[in-house]
Amino acid sequence: MIVSEGRLGRVFVLRLGDDDRIPDAIEAFAGTREVRSAVVLALGGLENGNLVVGPEDGAAMPPLAMLTAIGNVHEAACVGTLFPDAASGRPTLHMHAVLGRGEDTRAGCVRPGLDVWKIFEVVVLEILGTDLARAKDPETGFHLLGWAKRP
Repeated sequence: MIVSEGRLGRVFVLRLGDDDRIPDAIEAFAGTREVRSAVVLALGGLENGNLVVGPEDGAAMPPLAMLTAIGNVHEAACVGTLFPDAASGRPTLHMHAVLGRGEDTRAGCVRPGLDVWKIFEVVVLEILGTDLARAKDPETGFHLLGWAKRP
């Protein structure tokens, strides 16, 4: 287990629209405002993109991601964390979403990207005082949280 204690910093509220794509828009915002670490909560409409819905085989390493295409507009509720990439320092969002359309519900990671449909409300709660970053794990290929510098 890795534990890093921090405190709340700034709070941002964003309204994204039709020309925005997640995670790109949130990561770009964080870069311009110099937000290194944060909790990100969001809701609204998403369409046109892919969602990671699991590994094909949980025992195979590195795992092969299962993607599902999202075409039509879906209602979305999302939660994620934002931490810098250890190599580049660029803010990197790890966000999961629950998407619904009619009787269909899907859940997964938004990493491949989805387009905002009309409105996507985002709350960014900045975390100060942590020294964590995402680095590629050689076994899984995932960008996992770890110490940016050893404590």
